[in-house]
Amino acid sequence: MTTYTLMATAAMGLEALVANEVKALGYEGKTENGRVVFKGDATAIARCNMWLRTADRVKIVVGEFKAKTFDELFEGVKALPWERYLPEDAEFPVQGKSVKSTLFSVSDCQAITKKAIVDRLKGKYKVSTWLQETGPLFKVEVSLLKDKATLTIDTSGAGLHKRGYRIAQGGAPIKETLAAALIQLTNWHPDRPFVDPFCGSGTIPIEAALIGQNIAPGFNREFLSETWPWIGDEVWEHVRVEAEDRANYDQPLDIQGSDIDHKMVDISRQNAFEAGLGDLVQFKQMNVKDFSSSKEYGVIVGNPPYGERLGDRPGVEKMYQEMGQAFADYATWSIYILTSHEGFEDFYGKKATKKRKLFNGFIRTDYYQYWGQRPPRNTD
Repeated sequence: MTTYTLMATAAMGLEALVANEVKALGYEGKTENGRVVFKGDATAIARCNMWLRTADRVKIVVGEFKAKTFDELFEGVKALPWERYLPEDAEFPVQGKSVKSTLFSVSDCQAITKKAIVDRLKGKYKVSTWLQETGPLFKVEVSLLKDKATLTIDTSGAGLHKRGYRIAQGGAPIKETLAAALIQLTNWHPDRPFVDPFCGSGTIPIEAALIGQNIAPGFNREFLSETWPWIGDEVWEHVRVEAEDRANYDQPLDIQGSDIDHKMVDISRQNAFEAGLGDLVQFKQMNVKDFSSSKEYGVIVGNPPYGERLGDRPGVEKMYQEMGQAFADYATWSIYILTSHEGFEDFYGKKATKKRKLFNGFIRTDYYQYWGQRPPRNTD
């Protein structure tokens, strides 16, 4: 069994959640800024792509070394065991990035990395002319940070936030990975009511349903590494069977999404049906100020408008006030709101139990957490 050094990349602030997911799959990881590094075999590559809900991508770390000159970069790349990963006919474009490094020209770093890999493979495969690159795709990245070069191969293809169910969306959709993170940061359990009063294209309620029934987030999509000969169809078949076996389709759920825009409600329904969850998640048109429920111990997760544009602020701030008034009588409910508006608590009318800094794309936000009363213990 061959073991690889793997990296699950993560948005800033979500590293601990990704580390917990990696550990739950049976792999011990080291948490660093923007990533979790761990060891695993070919099956681990497939399982992590299939199951990680909050990670951006899963990459293979081919090697790391110091490089302050182009010669050091070339020799360092050429010394790595590329033949371990890339077959003779592999297609391998090179992407790059450079941050606070002497080698700041990304295009030059890409070209040198490509040439070094070609030289290495031509020697190992005894090829005298050129490599055909007509086979499976391997996306190589050279990343330079403070003169340290990290060479990786992407195993995911499209980012892991692309679950495959979003056939339509609104103007500012939340990423599926962040939506899953917002849910994991709550005290929600599948036997409790769940409400998103700003559902948009339905991402948060759909992710809640996937979590509630333990459905793998990657069940409805393909991954780049499925085409790699050294992983093999049998590995992916095993992982897909495992995902099917672990799903709890019999778990009843009480999940609702609402939005003031009826068009977004229609889009939410379409996306839920595409995910195979059309009967599990209920959507309706509603203004947040009209929220009401006779149920207890529910959880509300909302990603309302932030009022980023000055002209939108008065309306958004009024909506925050109405939201606070609408939720005030639900002492047993826990409420979680994501917004970049620094005055949210003042307009909402209550200080949060806890705040957590998160990034919605490039927007710095706070996740305001209001914990409700705990349900009584079951003494049976």
